[in-house]
Amino acid sequence: MGQKKLQRFAEIETFPNVLIYPEGMPGNWHTFFKNDHPLTLELACGKGDYTLGLARRYPEKNFLGVDLKGNRIWRGAKTAMEEPLPNAGFLRTQIDKLANYFAPGEIAEIWITFPDPFLRNSKQKKRLTHPKFLQLYQPLLAKDGTINLKTDSPELYIFTKEVIEAAGCILIEDIPDIYAMTEVPPLLQIRTYYEGMHLEDGRTIRYLKFRLPEAPLDWREIKLPSHAEATEGDD
Repeated sequence: MGQKKLQRFAEIETFPNVLIYPEGMPGNWHTFFKNDHPLTLELACGKGDYTLGLARRYPEKNFLGVDLKGNRIWRGAKTAMEEPLPNAGFLRTQIDKLANYFAPGEIAEIWITFPDPFLRNSKQKKRLTHPKFLQLYQPLLAKDGTINLKTDSPELYIFTKEVIEAAGCILIEDIPDIYAMTEVPPLLQIRTYYEGMHLEDGRTIRYLKFRLPEAPLDWREIKLPSHAEATEGDD
């Protein structure tokens, strides 16, 4: 690991707006943000561009970027301290461990912005909109809580639409080309570092917003189209 990364890993341990594998957080995020405002997560947040953008627009809400890579979190956390944005924070952990950090119904909304689409069929269970992850999110989301996906990947976009239908989710919004719209909604005008790169490459940016069903999900019982199913023997 480079010296710069090592330095950043050391620095985020001192940042008041970053928690690293914390204990005792379920039901206690009001102590971190020092208020009882609704909490929104940005998963696989990278440098936290959406976390910061949302925090600027909605000071009456709290936003938490979640990522494993401390080197990337460092940039977003430092910006949040410099502006300052007291309603923006960061959590360093694996996304599949979310249940260790949040109480049932504690999350108002989830944003998934330009995640790795894991294009190989055998890797589909790593996609953050796979039913396995939706089952993880379900008890943590508040009633009527929503999930937002913004992606340049047509494969992930189509896969997620198929998951939404197969899992009985409620599709709220489906925009196959954000920048083909006459007027881009303010929430979707926030651009991440990767989105800027994708737009320069001429890629189409897609967006989905949906709500999970009320009935408890069992991802193993959700039947996806054959082309979207994992290869036999995958974990």
